[in-house]
Amino acid sequence: MQKKLIFSILIILIFALIFISGCMTVSELRDKSSDLIGEKVVVSGVVKNSIKIGSLSGFTLEDKKTGETIFVSTSKLREEGKKVLINGVLMKEIFVGYYILETENNPK
Repeated sequence: MQKKLIFSILIILIFALIFISGCMTVSELRDKSSDLIGEKVVVSGVVKNSIKIGSLSGFTLEDKKTGETIFVSTSKLREEGKKVLINGVLMKEIFVGYYILETENNPK
């Protein structure tokens, strides 16, 4: 019984490490942004400054450690102050700069 428990914990830890390794902070994304335009990204941060004007909606995602931010364009607004994971594509436009176009609504 104890061996099964230890084995289960190890499997969970391995999956957690795999999941975390694919996730970036806003600061890490900013450092690599020119290489990632058009690529799928998973970014963690804190929701700030939500906006909804007609069909345009989104929020600023903030790196809690550095204060760096990036805009997330999404149809699903999140609670401000909440830490979230965002799955999306990194985009760049002349007038708005870099932003993430969310491709999956992640409930976390």
